[in-house]
Amino acid sequence: MPFAEWEEDLARDIIGEHAAEQGAMLPILHALQEKFGCVPEAAIPLVAHALNLSRAEVHGVVTFYHDFRRAPAGRHVLKLCRAEACQSMGADSLAARAQSRLGIGWGETTKDGRLTLDAVFCLGLCANAPSAMLDGKLVGRLDPTRLDSMIAGAA
Repeated sequence: MPFAEWEEDLARDIIGEHAAEQGAMLPILHALQEKFGCVPEAAIPLVAHALNLSRAEVHGVVTFYHDFRRAPAGRHVLKLCRAEACQSMGADSLAARAQSRLGIGWGETTKDGRLTLDAVFCLGLCANAPSAMLDGKLVGRLDPTRLDSMIAGAA
């Protein structure tokens, strides 16, 4: 799904739809990201003003939660688990393999915009470690062959 180009009026409408909700900041930030593909820097003062918060408070939430992006992700998002159970089952070597094959680091997107690589800290598949998620689809018992297939399939 293509994302909308930044429009302040559209952002204000999104913020207004959620501003009266209890705990409105997270729903607003999720809605902004859903529409624009990220939480644009220009949206932070708008959210702060609408919720009577400082820009620093809003910025702190955006940067604290790893699922909020400051730039749109690639067409596909590969999340590799970095939690202890997955690490104990070889996730570090798989992470190095993915980074090497893609030529990117954590939180980065390939130059062609095809794939974003994210580190996550538990996908809930500890018994099937190591695990990953590609475009919302969970994969357990990840090995180099499956990882290579996932990367190749994300075209």
